[in-house]
Amino acid sequence: MTRKQLYREVATYFRQAMPDAKTELHYGNPFQLLVAVILSAQCTDKRINLVTPKLFEDYPNAEAMALATPEVIYEYIRTVSYPNNKAKHLVEMARMLWEKHGGEVPQDPKQLTALPGVGRKTANVILSVVWGEARMAVDTHVFRVSHRLGLVPKTCTTPYSVEQTLTKHFSKEEIPDAHHWLILHGRYTCTALRPKCDKCGLRHLCKAHKTPLHKQTAIPHTSEAKK
Repeated sequence: MTRKQLYREVATYFRQAMPDAKTELHYGNPFQLLVAVILSAQCTDKRINLVTPKLFEDYPNAEAMALATPEVIYEYIRTVSYPNNKAKHLVEMARMLWEKHGGEVPQDPKQLTALPGVGRKTANVILSVVWGEARMAVDTHVFRVSHRLGLVPKTCTTPYSVEQTLTKHFSKEEIPDAHHWLILHGRYTCTALRPKCDKCGLRHLCKAHKTPLHKQTAIPHTSEAKK
């Protein structure tokens, strides 16, 4: 099977299995999604959705959060990973949004990645989810599933190289959905330690199905927190 044929079969399967794939983070506007994605680094969406309702109630937009302090924000997010760094980044990000962009989340990727706590992966999520752009955010789930299915070669050892390969072979229209397809498949079926191969509709295509886990491509550290 050629790589083109593999991508077509994978896309066909996911289109039927996940016709309404979307982010599991809860948010009410682009700013809140940006906050949630920053918080989700090395943390589960489930945990983030537990802490953001009160945070968004008190700080619903950049203007409100820009007036807060990291110490205050920390109390809202203390149960997530790296709360001190994330609290600092959120306040600095909100202040930059308010001062340079009138409180609006920019659509320009360079302006997005200039914000504290925002790296390429986070920017791609915002551009894809908010504006439907053909951007592929690569987290550990996307990286793992892409390698196991054979969507990318073993030479793709970085999130960026995986992103480039996936965006080359998925159609432009598919990419926003494909990002969620791969994440959700990795989160619930193709899990890191005990993949549920018996429940996977793609196991007949999966190159890793009969490969011992310890021989599979290592998952790189993908934290985007800016020090």
